[in-house]
Amino acid sequence: MKIGVYGGTFNPPHLGHLTAARAVFDLLKLDKLLLVPAGLPPHKALPAGSPTAERRLEMTRLAAEQLGLGDRVQVLDLELRRQGKSYTADTLSQIRELYPEAELWLLMGTDMFLTLQTWHEPEAIFAQAGIAAFGRTEEDTEELFSVQREYLYRTYPDARIFTLTIPGVVDISSTELREQLSADRGANLLAPAVYGYILREGLYGAGADLKHLPLSKLRPVALSYLKHKRIPHVLGTEQEAIRLAERYGADVEKARVGALLHDCTKKLDMEAQLALCRHYGIQLDELEQKALKLLHAKTGAAIARDVFGVDEEIYSAILWHTTGHANMTLLEKILYLADYIEPSRDFPGVDKLRAVCYKNLDAGLLMGLEMTIGEMNAMGNPVHHATIEARDALKG
Repeated sequence: MKIGVYGGTFNPPHLGHLTAARAVFDLLKLDKLLLVPAGLPPHKALPAGSPTAERRLEMTRLAAEQLGLGDRVQVLDLELRRQGKSYTADTLSQIRELYPEAELWLLMGTDMFLTLQTWHEPEAIFAQAGIAAFGRTEEDTEELFSVQREYLYRTYPDARIFTLTIPGVVDISSTELREQLSADRGANLLAPAVYGYILREGLYGAGADLKHLPLSKLRPVALSYLKHKRIPHVLGTEQEAIRLAERYGADVEKARVGALLHDCTKKLDMEAQLALCRHYGIQLDELEQKALKLLHAKTGAAIARDVFGVDEEIYSAILWHTTGHANMTLLEKILYLADYIEPSRDFPGVDKLRAVCYKNLDAGLLMGLEMTIGEMNAMGNPVHHATIEARDALKG
């Protein structure tokens, strides 16, 4: 197994880090990529006011999902848990214990590569891993790289070195990016979910009033709550909600807000969902106490109202988007169906359901409810009473 190890302060992790990591991953045909946020970097102190280690770790996790590598990329917190300075030689030793048979490659940018011989225990680094160094253009780096390669080969005979240029890499320093963020710029240099996390946590002076966010900022903040694989669904639900709202005369902006926030607690496990229910005083019936899938609508609605200040109409649409209920409002119907038929949905009968929804909203809603009831019955699962009541109200 070939494993790439990419460490750094990731303060914050930006598209330069991601494009470089992905390029090396592909060119070296790596099997796994490990991202390792530094605890106490030995070469420089963290700037005053930097996020906590836990927040840098969470940003790195959000950035890692942007790579689209699934379980082939992993974020390790071993440097954050280790006492003292975060020496690379120690980190590689720990990774070697985790993967004793793996071929390790240490990823680094130009500045790190050109000073590698000054690092703590460079001999131990070369003994444990090959070096994969990347630069932005051949003009900028190859002359320097060639001199450094020759020096390192002479000094460390067992060294394995791979250098490459990545013309498409985003050329921005973390220092410059932090300055841009404090001036309400720099969003284009970050994965959307990372930018959203920075906004919602108020990092780098880029905080925003979450209760009065324009849609352009609500979108990345909403995405920061999601697992990466759910992002296409939420964005698809937003687009479907726009189309349905325009078709049936609903408030388009409210439909978009509801769509963006409807799954904001979806990734939480049962323990976390129940903790939110206790926090917000959410009453649960017998089925809801056992069915994880039902809880995110209730907790998501509570977060949308408490954190983002949505009004009662949007709150109610999020609250009922999973089960429906009798005599639904127009916005409730739109969010329920947008979630059901958005473009990434692919199940038997979805095309017919989409067609019906755009001919008659209530007919589409009835069809969707009956499909849900039929699916649950076929699997032997109980159907929530609100779903049955919603169907019966439409049929009556």
